[in-house]
Amino acid sequence: MTVNTSVQTIALALNASGDAVPDWIQLTPAGPDIEGRDGRKWVLPNPEEVVAAFKRNAADLPVDFEHATQVKGPKGEAAPAIGWIKDLEVRSGAIWGRVEWNEVGRQAIASKGYRYISPVFTFKKAAGDILKMLSAGLTNQPNLQLAALNTEGDQEEPAMNKAILEALGLSEGASETDALTAINKLKSDEATARNRAENPDASKFVPRADHDLALNRIKKFEDAEVEREDEAINTAVDAAIEAGKIAPASRDYHVAACRDEGGLERFQKMVEASPEIAAKSDLDGKKVEAQNKTALTDEELATCRALGMTEEDFAAAKADENKE
Repeated sequence: MTVNTSVQTIALALNASGDAVPDWIQLTPAGPDIEGRDGRKWVLPNPEEVVAAFKRNAADLPVDFEHATQVKGPKGEAAPAIGWIKDLEVRSGAIWGRVEWNEVGRQAIASKGYRYISPVFTFKKAAGDILKMLSAGLTNQPNLQLAALNTEGDQEEPAMNKAILEALGLSEGASETDALTAINKLKSDEATARNRAENPDASKFVPRADHDLALNRIKKFEDAEVEREDEAINTAVDAAIEAGKIAPASRDYHVAACRDEGGLERFQKMVEASPEIAAKSDLDGKKVEAQNKTALTDEELATCRALGMTEEDFAAAKADENKE
């Protein structure tokens, strides 16, 4: 669906009832068919829906001079409101608005400085159905202003892509202005983030040299801690071996187990509760006596028997003889 913004000038005198400034003004002729002074045509098949759209939007509509909201506002120029449409209602097929005028607006109408009201509304380009009211302007040159404003208003405003609106976090009925506002905010956020990346807060960072120095000190501390831990483990295991609580052959196993988290503490508790399994005996340090260091020959055995000597005595005598 293609939606256009149009300005429809209606030749209705605002001060038709003397010098009084009206609170309620007629914004559109009775529908369904509406024709502008330049011959263009629109359709108002459901004025109640236009009123409902206004209520859903829950925002007052500006009344200005010569449609400044649409002409000057987008250029960044001042476009002050001279009144605000606070309410809409349908009267005999026409749309009326209740205006809360400010002093400038009341003076412009009471002095007969302006006589006509010109509404701005969106409509479907193909069918011409009026969708919602946007604002209204006081004007005195309906034909000239109509041509100029319609030229700007004829720029097609495609219906916003639903996926784009969802990506921007906007509702399906959001306008192009809403989308542009959201996009500009994203661009602003991105610029802010980029600035933070390029110009970091010095209070939140440290120089690289200081950072490296700190890391080096931490590593030295950790290395020293590991060395102290290894020394404590080796001391405990060697003491357990000396006390006969563990076998020397199991030393490497117990050293590795002590390096696990809490391993040394568990080992010490185990040693305290264990009996001596490798205690020293009176055999330690003794050498096994050599047996039959010198074997006797058959002749020597015969001599032993003839002399009535034991083999040990004969061997001892033989050894003494060899020493001489």
